[in-house]
Amino acid sequence: MKSTKQFHQKLIRACQKKDKKAQLKLYNSYSKAMFLIAYRYVNDQFLAEDIMQEAFIKAFKYIENYKGNVSFGAWLKKIVINQSIDELKKKKLVMISINSDLHKELEDENDWEVDNSVTSQMIIEAIKKQKDKYRLVLTLYLLEGYDHKEIAEILEISEVTSRTHLMRGKKLIREHLKFANYAEGY
Repeated sequence: MKSTKQFHQKLIRACQKKDKKAQLKLYNSYSKAMFLIAYRYVNDQFLAEDIMQEAFIKAFKYIENYKGNVSFGAWLKKIVINQSIDELKKKKLVMISINSDLHKELEDENDWEVDNSVTSQMIIEAIKKQKDKYRLVLTLYLLEGYDHKEIAEILEISEVTSRTHLMRGKKLIREHLKFANYAEGY
């Protein structure tokens, strides 16, 4: 019996040969996960569907560039994230650059204290309710694992701005959870 990884590798090789059936199978394997990633960024179901579709079109167009250095899912996820951010930029999302003098005012990034009853889903729901500038940084940092340097490059903002947006976004989420009696302190 073939493993899922071997099956996907076979599909990828077929997709590199422009096999439409293989593309459909690969699409069916990854579409739900990629939709959820897009949705986390744009917070709009129809826009997330469009982004996911465009990301797959781009992935299949450039699939010969996929070398297998990372998993196909990780490669595709990066395309979806970039497509989502590009879409937000088209909507004239302005990431206000923060004066580097504010760097001294940044809180410790390890100040994230919440009640044990808070689930990751509750935090994700709180993130979805934030303004785009905070939601993007929170999602990239907390959910996707990017560091501030990478976030700064992706969003074309300074690292200080990324840190500030994270700090302010976390504060807003804490307030949201505190209001819902989930957070401790603050």
